[in-house]
Amino acid sequence: MGQSTEADQSWWPSRAARVEISRQLAGMAAGLTTDALARIADEHRWFSELDAEHRSWITLVARSGIDGFVRWFAAGGEDVDPGSVFDAAPRALTRRITLNQTVDLVRTTIETVEHRIASLPKDEQLPLRIAILRYSREIAFASAQIYARAAEARGAWDARLEALVVDAVIRGEADESVVSRASTLGWASPPALAVVIGAAPSDPGRAVETIRQIAARHSLDLLAAPQGDRLVLVVGGRLAGRDALVRQVADLTGEFGDGQVVVGPIVADLAEAARSARAALSGMRAARAWPDAPRPVAAEDLLPERALSGDGHARRTLANDLYRPIVDAGRDLADTLAAFFESGGSIEATARAQYVHPNTVRYRLRRIHELTGYSPLDPRGGYALRLALTLGRLLD
Repeated sequence: MGQSTEADQSWWPSRAARVEISRQLAGMAAGLTTDALARIADEHRWFSELDAEHRSWITLVARSGIDGFVRWFAAGGEDVDPGSVFDAAPRALTRRITLNQTVDLVRTTIETVEHRIASLPKDEQLPLRIAILRYSREIAFASAQIYARAAEARGAWDARLEALVVDAVIRGEADESVVSRASTLGWASPPALAVVIGAAPSDPGRAVETIRQIAARHSLDLLAAPQGDRLVLVVGGRLAGRDALVRQVADLTGEFGDGQVVVGPIVADLAEAARSARAALSGMRAARAWPDAPRPVAAEDLLPERALSGDGHARRTLANDLYRPIVDAGRDLADTLAAFFESGGSIEATARAQYVHPNTVRYRLRRIHELTGYSPLDPRGGYALRLALTLGRLLD
């Protein structure tokens, strides 16, 4: 960087001339720095919003840039690295001063030097103007490299921190400290969230970036991390119910690997996210028992398979959320449901067994659907309700 080739040497003044011009510029350096900082303060409001320490860093960088140009010009553009001007300030400067603000700083300082060049003899102005253009180009490249390295370092740290947060959610350790770490990643503590788990693709990094873009289009907050052979998402936002969430997640499933993608139940915050993660993990283990399941599938839709695979939470959910409301609404509903299953799903046969009108059977089945969200007339709903009836009796 900053090296001149034989072909572009013609505009350089002689060594003696460069030394004399550099001597004049060195004498102006203090005044140029003062003028540059005055212009920065006048033209860029962000400078006045900095504290004294950060303004002093800006002063160091501006003076270092001017002194660096003098040395670079005197050396004929050789053996002097323009990027070294940023060594005058701590690397923490990139966390406080944005790249756009650094561009403002460099541009204003260069403009100040160019303005002062106009006061020099005309035969010195042309080589100095060409030199300042080349020098500013090298400074621009150096600035981009510094911020790129800082962004890569922050990106790597953010990825590790995000993986730790997701791991804490999976292990049920999402306390206030985890919520605080998530907030540093941009997690806005949305009013509802759910955990989504599926197989990891061959390139998880690329998949996560694509998922972030899709989630942003849906106005969803996202925490994502691969964990071995699975990819775990924590999706948050104003979620409009299980079915709507599953439809939104369907747009993300193309970025997962082969196999099922399971959507855990919606919960209120990260502290409760372990419940959603537990259900999603259980659904992943049980999904093979329902090969025709949609992709993605809600963990609640896999309750029968989860219960049969040994998930105690699923068994209690079937007993408490399906069987118990039916029984509490009256024994007639539970008896009618049992008779309906025993009669092979025939409403007329159920009516005869219960000594009631078929319309009464239809009403009671409709009432069961309203209470549980599962219809006895639907094959999947009937499967869940029959298992809930059995488990409820066992646990009653």
